[in-house]
Amino acid sequence: MPAVRETPAEALPPRHDWSRAEVRALFDLPLPELMHRAASVHRAHFDPAEVQVSTLLSVKTGGCPEDCGYCPQAARYHTGVDATKLMSTEAVVEKARQAKAAGASRFCMGAAWRSPKDRDIPKVAAMIREVKSLGLETCATLGMLSGEQAGALREAGLDYYNHNLDTAPEFYNEIIHTREFQDRLDTLGHVRDAGMKTCCGGIVGMGESREQRAGLLQTLANLPAHPDSVPINRLVQVEGTPLAGTVELDPFEFVRTIAAARIMMPRSMVRLSAGREQMNDELQALCFLAGANSIFYGEKLLTTGNPDTERDMALFERLGLRPMPIIEQAHTPGGTVHADIIDTDTHDHGAAGDCAKPRAA
Repeated sequence: MPAVRETPAEALPPRHDWSRAEVRALFDLPLPELMHRAASVHRAHFDPAEVQVSTLLSVKTGGCPEDCGYCPQAARYHTGVDATKLMSTEAVVEKARQAKAAGASRFCMGAAWRSPKDRDIPKVAAMIREVKSLGLETCATLGMLSGEQAGALREAGLDYYNHNLDTAPEFYNEIIHTREFQDRLDTLGHVRDAGMKTCCGGIVGMGESREQRAGLLQTLANLPAHPDSVPINRLVQVEGTPLAGTVELDPFEFVRTIAAARIMMPRSMVRLSAGREQMNDELQALCFLAGANSIFYGEKLLTTGNPDTERDMALFERLGLRPMPIIEQAHTPGGTVHADIIDTDTHDHGAAGDCAKPRAA
């Protein structure tokens, strides 16, 4: 088994050449050593007491034609989730105002589509522009995108696009049969080419092995650019889906996954995403110590539960954590963006894209 590099975290540039054996070696470290290395990397790139806070709203729920084994929104499963039409822009903006008032700095809009139809894009673009005007970062997850659709969302001011890989390439066909792994990589390529940030992670606890969890992180870290946000979801077992009744993942294995993600993608926001409702405060605290520095905030995460805002703020207070601040930019339409966009955005797409690209003061 290869040795894991021990060069000081601040001296290591981001890598895109991780081997599976190297990633497995990280997972196999004694937990105190793995936590120490992850915390060192975290401190080299972030304030460990700050956590980025996002809110996710389902703007179009249910009725998805895909067969993802974990998803309660698939039309073919009987999970009690009813299909809805796309929300109005006015209703979405009101939810965004409420999220901002509750302390969120990024507002994510999710729609249960395999891919949006071209006629849907102007409606979503209108939502993006209005939410952006509130001074919130914008994120969307709408399924597969064409290059033209990605460009239209960027022009509307979309900062981030979420499209998860879900799991390792070799385990993918055990979970999903209605689209290929390459389809996901193609959408991420369209998003990067359009100049948007990528939000891309996966789900653990679906019956995969440690080797396959290592494979998910290896694929994410070896993308042409590390995802700017890496959501690590812990499977929420929903009655009626094929993965209901799956053996629950060991909590320490989840912490190991967070720590390895932090080491491998040192400048990414590593997000505790779905599954936090089932985590106790102690497990969440371990995840923050392992390098997680982003959460979804609010009562619902698409169609699964999420800890309410009062519980989150109480936990932050107990741990001495605080929401990551947003930085005012005088020349940025919409008012506020996060430092991770300011520091890493190197794209220049002209006037049409400048609403999502801050300029130097």
